[in-house]
Amino acid sequence: MSIYTMTRASIRGVIHGVCRAEVTGLENVPKEGGFIVASNHLSFFDSLIIQALTPRDVAFFAKAEYFTTPGVKGKLMKTFFESVGSIPVQRGEQAASVAALDSLVDIIEDGSGIGIYPEGTRSRDGKLYRGRTGVGWLALTTGVPVVPVGLIGTEKLQPAGSKGFKPAKFHIHYGEPLQFDQLGRKHPLPQRRQATDRIVDAIAELSGQERVDSYNQLPPDAK
Repeated sequence: MSIYTMTRASIRGVIHGVCRAEVTGLENVPKEGGFIVASNHLSFFDSLIIQALTPRDVAFFAKAEYFTTPGVKGKLMKTFFESVGSIPVQRGEQAASVAALDSLVDIIEDGSGIGIYPEGTRSRDGKLYRGRTGVGWLALTTGVPVVPVGLIGTEKLQPAGSKGFKPAKFHIHYGEPLQFDQLGRKHPLPQRRQATDRIVDAIAELSGQERVDSYNQLPPDAK
């Protein structure tokens, strides 16, 4: 049994044991081939939840600092995030983000799943923000199914101002896969925007969130 499998099983046990998670739509996850999971984002724990509950492996971006922090704490963080299939990305650097998207294409083309948050960063007010077009670029570049996911209540797992974990019931809904034509890496921006909007619309139906027609921004003190 791989470290990823063991870690995922352990997290899944905690989720079902103390959070009483309600999960629907797992049958919508493709049984083979590459795929994209596109979700709203409410909590630090969202990626771990999706990785633990999705029946197939899903790789997510994680801040590069989780892999480069020095000392024993840094080594433990790096080991943990590597064990759940996280991919380091330098937040806020455009060139690094483009390279990270390319790395996701490689994973998809190898027949595995990747996860992405169209909003870019988690919502601090619970609203669903306009999607950034990276998810549309991935969908049109690869042509693989996009599974929209709606998370409800995961923000309660880490209340505002807290750095700990508080058990709480939440819901995760996997929607029917969306399919897009494979246009390759170079395609018109309007089509990328249309694909992104369609994906975010599907997420909104699953999460029931209030929509905001602007991009979510990191708070000035975010690290």
